[in-house]
Order: sequence, then structure tokens, then C-alpha cells
Amino acid sequence: MGVVNRLIVIVLFEGVDLLDVTGPPEVFSLVPRETTGRVGYEVVLAAETLEPVTTAAGVRILPDATFREVGERAIDTLLVPGSVQVEGEGASEADGERRVHPIVEPGTVARVKALATRSRRVASVCVGAHILAAAGLLDGKRATTHWSTAPQLAADHPAVRVDPDPIFIREEGEVWTGAGISACLDLSLALVAEDFGEQVALRVARQLVMYLKRPGGQSQFSVPLETVSTTRRIEDLRHHILNNLGSRLTVPELAAYAHVSDRQLTRIFKTELGTTPHAYVESARVERAGNLLATTDDTLDRIASVCGFGTVDTLIRAFHRRLAATPSEYRARFRTATAPLRTAPPG
Repeated sequence: MGVVNRLIVIVLFEGVDLLDVTGPPEVFSLVPRETTGRVGYEVVLAAETLEPVTTAAGVRILPDATFREVGERAIDTLLVPGSVQVEGEGASEADGERRVHPIVEPGTVARVKALATRSRRVASVCVGAHILAAAGLLDGKRATTHWSTAPQLAADHPAVRVDPDPIFIREEGEVWTGAGISACLDLSLALVAEDFGEQVALRVARQLVMYLKRPGGQSQFSVPLETVSTTRRIEDLRHHILNNLGSRLTVPELAAYAHVSDRQLTRIFKTELGTTPHAYVESARVERAGNLLATTDDTLDRIASVCGFGTVDTLIRAFHRRLAATPSEYRARFRTATAPLRTAPPG
């Protein structure tokens, strides 16, 4: 029995992000090794011509075929990477002078729209979602992209339900969108899992020495690594929250700690962190609980207590809201059988 290959076409254009193009093939190339050569992918890099394409990193890539040539074949997966132009690169993000604009070239949009009609599945990497949206492929669908361009995607395409938090989203009609750059590996692993099963995808992830195989509901952000705020008071509050997740951390208690009114505390969080105190505390608790699920054998009762949820039901509801998964599903997907377990210290 010969190898069964699924055709994946990756769209090339001038200035495309290098990792968006090269990351997914690294994942796909390992499938035959993990299935003893029975199944795999044929990856084709397609461009308008066969001339070398210069990526955003300055590295030139040679296309395998033209758009016209691949358009004559049945495509299993059309993968659309992205890229951005940055204005005011010498300025900091804080001073408001730095602007990031996705590259959406009309010719590329037209090619993607045409090729999508011959593709079983369409997926975008990072800001490639802007190209899919311009081609009308995301209308009425929920989609994600790199957090920095999500507001622009929502403004330019009101028919798209933009969610800037998940690392990838799968919608009906076999349309997938992925978040920023390195999330292309997570998206690619999810495609492998859909095609050849979860175990194959997990084995590929181990070959790539990926610390975790993340589900799509995983947030693009780690709460402790969010953008540093502009005031010492809110930074002190954030550290207080992260160091006291097992406490109640209600708005009145946080306001008293910061020596402000409840209303002022809510206004400070909204202005400086773009969220509410309750939502921030819940995100931090979910992240801490996720770490414990992935690295310990603690019970859900203990994790709920240590992270400040109080009850397992509250923990489960928070996971559904933030990650679209149950704690048990999170633990099953994030911790492999070979991962060492440790028990969290009391406290």
C-alpha cells in the first residue's frame, strides 16, 4: 500500500513572514515518520511566478509552483500566512506612534478566493486572517488573528466575529484561523490531529520538543506577561493578585488594598488593562489552575481551593468560559504519559 498524501498549498507573496511559511511544513514533514510512512502530506509553496520570494526576514524562498498550476489540482488544505508593515519602528508602543498594518495585496486576495473554491479546508496563520477576511471567507464566522491587529480586523470586516484571545479557531465549513506567528505550530498540530488522530499529533509534538500541545482555547496571553501598565499602583495590585490567588480578591478588598473606591478601581483596570478586576482575577486563576493540571497530580478539589475558585463547579465554569474545555480535558491534552508529575506544596 502506497503513501497517502494530502496536498497542502501554502500561499507566498512578497514580504510574507518566514516562520508562517516554514513552521507548518516542519510539523507536516514528521507525520510519515510517526505513521511508519503510511500517510503524510505533500506541501507545495505557490506564488504568482516561480521567481524567488523575499520574506519579511530577508530570506528568499523559491516557490514550487505557480498559482495557476496548483489551481488545476484538488487541494486538501490551503494555508494562508501573513505579514505586516510597521510604521514608526523607532517609536515605542506606549507613545502611540508605532502602527502595525497587515499586508493585504488585492492580487493575493483574488488568488486565495479562487483557490479556496478548490480546497477542502482553508486556514490562515497569524495576520493571514486579514487576507481570508478580504476574500469574504470569514463572513459570519468567528475568527482570530495576532492580538495586535485584531481591532483592525474587526473594524475592517464587521461581518467577522473577531476573538483575539484563542491561539486558533475552527469554524464550520472547514475554515481555521490561527493567532500570532509561533501559534502556527499549534494550528498545524491541530490539523494533523484532525487528519490522522490525536496520538499522531502528540508524537509529532514530542519530536518537535514542544513543551505542550495546546488546545485552541488556550489564550494568546500569559497573565503575568501582559503589557506592563503605566502606574506603579496597578502593578502593585497585579502582583498582589498573583501572589494571593487563594484569597477572596473581591472588588471591595482590592479597592481597599489600593486605597481607592470600588468605582475608581474598576475604572483603573478598564483603562490600564482593558478588562475588569473580576475578569483579570479569573484569568489569573485559570492560568494557575492550568499549570497545576499540567504539572501535578493534584485533585480538582485541591486545585480549586489553591487557586481561589472555592468549588470544583466554579473551576469548571471558569475553564469553559476561558478555554472552552473542562479541567479534565485540559489535563489530558496538556500532560503526556512521559511527563514527570510533582505535587504542589501546601499553601
